Amino acid sequence: MQLLHTTDEDFAKKFDRIVRDRRESDVQVGRDVATIINEVRERGDEALVDYTARFDGHGLGEDRDWQISAEECRAAHEALDPALRDALELAAVRIRAYHEGQLPADRDYTDEIGMRLGARWSAVDAAGLYVPGGRAAYPSSLLMNAIPAKVAGVERLVVTTPTPKGEVNPLVLAAAHIAGVDEIWRVGGAQAIAALAHGTKRIAKVDVIAGPGNAWVAEAKRQLYGVVGIDMVAGPSEILVIADQDNDPEWIAADLLSQAEHDPTSQSILITDSGSLARQVEDAVDLALMKLPTAKTAQASWDAHGLIVVVDSLDQAPALSDRLAAEHVELMVDDPQALFDRLRHAGSVFLGRHTPEAVGDYIAGPNHVLPTGRRARFASGLSVLDFMKRTSFIDASKAALAAIGPAAVRLAEAEGLPAHALSISTRLK
Repeated sequence: MQLLHTTDEDFAKKFDRIVRDRRESDVQVGRDVATIINEVRERGDEALVDYTARFDGHGLGEDRDWQISAEECRAAHEALDPALRDALELAAVRIRAYHEGQLPADRDYTDEIGMRLGARWSAVDAAGLYVPGGRAAYPSSLLMNAIPAKVAGVERLVVTTPTPKGEVNPLVLAAAHIAGVDEIWRVGGAQAIAALAHGTKRIAKVDVIAGPGNAWVAEAKRQLYGVVGIDMVAGPSEILVIADQDNDPEWIAADLLSQAEHDPTSQSILITDSGSLARQVEDAVDLALMKLPTAKTAQASWDAHGLIVVVDSLDQAPALSDRLAAEHVELMVDDPQALFDRLRHAGSVFLGRHTPEAVGDYIAGPNHVLPTGRRARFASGLSVLDFMKRTSFIDASKAALAAIGPAAVRLAEAEGLPAHALSISTRLK
């Protein structure tokens, strides 16, 4: 863990190094993924059989080995502890309500020259969702990806998920039942992304792929963008906490570790104007790690990528935060709205001392699939718009074309495109 002060002589250099640190896949991962994609494109299901045996340790033989049925998902839902089932369903209700508010409106109007203009929104036909398996099997991620797709109106919603040694996670199946997933395939890794993008004999191709995964999954999505739409290239998790001196250091320590426990490459950062709080949080992190079941992962993340920045004034925090463009930003200050008004780049912002980032991971409503790796400078979290497309339309009357056609002809001629000009001018005669 690094401790920096803005008054340090080399602060700018060290902070810039942290901003530029990618913490993402290397060149070899890119090469491996390119090979996997090519194999799936050329050999289809045969390649999926080989890679599933190699990476997940189970065979894909009969139909039941390939897919998880709707009946299995329903049974998993019914078998859940009632309190856990209620929690999943409450999360689904809140996620659905929030995303229904994102549905865009069509536009249809006639302008002053009598030309009808507008745009119509429609859902993609099919969407693929990647759901991690094994240790990182998160039902919350399935809800966060599947519900926006269903709200958007996607008719065919396909999940691929690895099942190591053939084992499935009942919570994931229950979440799939709640969200209304149409197909679940027992395939994971970059090979699953390739199958969704190119299609195989068994798995029909989709139009958009969303969902988190490891470095190989993220790299496969990056390489296949353009063959299909993708939600984003997701990297290691990030949290930035901006806090004044009037905070409980144990709360902040817990928030920092909530992301550190995801992966050794995750990043947890505290910016504070209190040197005393900085020291207390550092101690609180050490104490929390002694009790945390995920301490090995969290400790590796904190040691390699943890950071505490002490500023002279929290007025300096917004500029530093915008450079980090973190996935999650907590504002644990007396007036979080005033600080929020000065922030431009963040995946999601959590206002006030009683809004831990973790509540957004599960049940608040907004999507927890967020841009990482400083991509919040230009990207947004997952929404219904990731599963929709906009089609513009133009309806020109004879009078409307006469009003603007001559100008279009002049522009076409200026660009050296006479057929363009002719297609308009011939209608003006």
